[in-house]
This record gives sequence, structure tokens and C-alpha cells, in this order.
Amino acid sequence: MSHRSRTAALLTAAATLLVGAVALTAGPDPAAAHGTPMTPGSRTYLCWKDGLTSTGEIKPNNPACSAAVAQSGTNSLYNWFSVLRSDAGGRTVGFIPDGKLCSGGNPGFAGYDLARTDWPLTHLTAGARLDFRYSNWAHHPGTFYFYVTKDSWSPTRPLAWSDLEEQPFLTVTNPPQRGSSGTNDGHYYFSGNLPTNKSGRHLIYSRWVRSDSQENFFGCSDVTFDGGNGEVTGVGPGGTPPPNPTTPPPNPTTPPPNPTTPPPHSGDCMPVFKVISAWNGGFQGEVMIMNHSASTWSGWTANWTWPSGQSINSLWSGTLSTSGSSVTVINAPYNGAIPPEGTTTFGFVATTNGTNTLPTVTCSGR
Repeated sequence: MSHRSRTAALLTAAATLLVGAVALTAGPDPAAAHGTPMTPGSRTYLCWKDGLTSTGEIKPNNPACSAAVAQSGTNSLYNWFSVLRSDAGGRTVGFIPDGKLCSGGNPGFAGYDLARTDWPLTHLTAGARLDFRYSNWAHHPGTFYFYVTKDSWSPTRPLAWSDLEEQPFLTVTNPPQRGSSGTNDGHYYFSGNLPTNKSGRHLIYSRWVRSDSQENFFGCSDVTFDGGNGEVTGVGPGGTPPPNPTTPPPNPTTPPPNPTTPPPHSGDCMPVFKVISAWNGGFQGEVMIMNHSASTWSGWTANWTWPSGQSINSLWSGTLSTSGSSVTVINAPYNGAIPPEGTTTFGFVATTNGTNTLPTVTCSGR
């Protein structure tokens, strides 16, 4: 492609994203949210791990993950922590239809309801004590419920409420957390006994019911009770989980010293960074800004530091300032006002030199 053709293509993409960013200011995005099981990993979490690339793009290797993305799009994995219903209010049977439990009835994640036998799989031991991890992408008070499928369930049919044992095998309220909210490795942690007398393939189904709003989160974790200790298969090229250069491997038995529980999530700005497309020497990125406070903002600011020498060539739907590798973006005149639980976005084109390690973005509202 010629330099002139590439420039024209990028300008067209920028104009398209600009329209999308303006549209997002009109109200909250129902798919923007805050957590999913990491151990045992949910379908969206493990499919995100499966598709990670050095450029920041997500390209699934696992066939079930590929099928889910073909139906629901890659945004379902850039927002792997977002399987929610904002109007659930603790409702289950009759609210979320049979066959749509894994998506929580959220159409943006319908691909993760597919009945398949090749989803990424976590290997467990029935009756054993497990250290659970659940993403704290945004922190909220509430209760976590974990169910397991009956022995009559089959992975060849979509999950129905009648497939689950009637009572949760684990219930936890307001557990502690470690790591920072809004990052890929921050999580709640708690221990619990796995169900007894289980063998072979099963699903562990989770619900996170917030106590401060009607918003609930849902997750399906594919497991096999075969004497395993949390090993994961079916992720990454050849079925092996890829290394995450920004996330140290979890230590399931030894917690860090002096873990603390921050106050309930309140008044926060939450950014989501994603790569829209990438090419040799550059990429197009986007940042979504979410208002999780109780007040309408008149403006916002986003900040990050490039970890591997990237630099921005052009930016839209915001005002850019840089100092070395440090980046600051403030709102444009037309997208500063964000209501509670509302969102807006800005986009940019950047150059890269080698590995495109993604930054950790912070933001604040005014």
C-alpha cells in the first residue's frame, strides 16, 4: 500500500471512530463492566488469554473461542470482564432464558453460549480446596455464588437452569482483593471446597450480585474433575497458555503480605484501552472512559506511560499532550459531559518499534 493510500485509510478509520465516540456520549454502554472468574477461568477470560498477541490484537487460537468471536466480535474479548446485566437485581430463572446463561442474556456475548466440547478447560480435583480468583476490574460490594452442573449435564447442549445443582457449592460476600482495579491482573481472592463426588466434564457457573445496584455479572468456567490442580489446557498456540509479560504468574497457595480491601467502588473513572488494528510499525488504538461515580462529569483526563517506545502520530475526540513517554489526554469540547455509568471514547494512531506492550491507563473525571 502506498503512503498516500495508507494515510487515506487511516483518516477514514479516524472519521468512523469519531462518529462512534460522539454516539457513545448519549448514554451508558450496557456492555461495559467489571469482572469475571479468573480461577477457574471463565470462557471470556480464557479466550482472551488464548488470543493475546504481541501487537495487542486478539486473535483466538482455540476453535471454540474463534467461533464465539465469529458470532460476537472481538470486542467481547477486549471487554472480557463485561458479561453482565445492568437490570438483573439478583434475578435468575425466568429472567435469563435457558441456553443463555453463559452470556447472562447479554446479546454482546451470545457466542459464549455455544454448546461445544473444545472450550479452554481447567483441570480440578473433586472435593479439593481451591483458591479462587475473580477479576476486580471495577470494585463493587456484593456476593459471589458458584454452582456446578449435575451429572446429567452434557457439553453438547447449551446450559439450562435445570442443568445446575440447586444450591451453590460456594457463596462469598465482599472478599478481599489484591492488585489494582482496572488492570488485567487485579482480582478478588478467596478459598473454598470444590463439590464432591464429581468426575469428568462439568461447568462451574458463577453469579456476582452487587449490593449497591441492580447490576449482576455471570460466567461459565469449563472444568474437568480429573485429579488436576488448576492446570489449563486449550489456550494459546498448541493449547498452551501464552506468557503474559505484564502479569506475574499467580501463586495459588501463598498470598502476598498484608493484603488489603479497598473501600467499596465509588466515584471512579475507569478506562479501557484496546488495539483496533495493527500493522508493521504501527497500530490504531482506542480508549473508552467510563463514569462510575454518582455525578455527571463536565470533563475528564486520561494518563499513561508508553512501556516500549510507542508514540502517537494523531489523536481524535480528545486533546493530546506528551512529555517523553508520558501521555495526557483531556476531553474534546463535545465529549466532556459523561453521566453516571455513561461512557465516551477517543482514538489515535501510533507508531511502534518492536513489541507493542500495552500501557496501564488511569483517568479522572471533573
